[in-house]
Amino acid sequence: MSYTGKVTVGGPADVHELADLIISKAAVGPMDNNAYLLRCRATGEQLLIDAANESGTLLSLIGADGITGVVTTHRHGDHWQALAEVVEATGAHTYAGRDDAEGIPVPTDVPLADGDTVSFGAVRLTARHLVGHTPGSVALVYDDPHGHPHLFTGDCLFPGGVGNTFGNRDHFVSLLHDVETKLFAELPDETWVYPGHGADTTLGAERPHLAEWRERGW
Repeated sequence: MSYTGKVTVGGPADVHELADLIISKAAVGPMDNNAYLLRCRATGEQLLIDAANESGTLLSLIGADGITGVVTTHRHGDHWQALAEVVEATGAHTYAGRDDAEGIPVPTDVPLADGDTVSFGAVRLTARHLVGHTPGSVALVYDDPHGHPHLFTGDCLFPGGVGNTFGNRDHFVSLLHDVETKLFAELPDETWVYPGHGADTTLGAERPHLAEWRERGW
């Protein structure tokens, strides 16, 4: 079956198979968080994006091959509830945005700045620092050499708008600016977007609405 990106808590993962990378998306926890397991086809090495909740579910998804690392997209608690258990079980290295690391109770082995690379097997992801939802949120870009880019946005970009900035106008302006200049300005419409909650989208589907978002202020 083709990948849809539609997952439910307690249901199976949805698997997006690319030429060099396999992406498994699962929904976990009471806030319906998305967790993404990335597997390098060449080496079998794996990376988890957001050990959000339900460590048993995530460890079952990871399987016997383990993971080399876990990236936490930002410091909000619903994105790291299972991090300690997953790291303890797998020995994985931890990654997070440099400016959010203090807010994550599991120590960050590799703090990420804008443009840093996260590597596992033959796969390379580029971190983009997006300020507004939190001070140190990071998105991750996989520039597929055989197709369009794939973008993991945490809580910074969703279908229909940028992430919650909790009524703070300055934070909203900052987040929209970073999303526009670091994502929309640099990546094509075909870029597939994997958010921290809910359904996937593409930059092309969201691009026509940027002015609308700016006008409404959220």
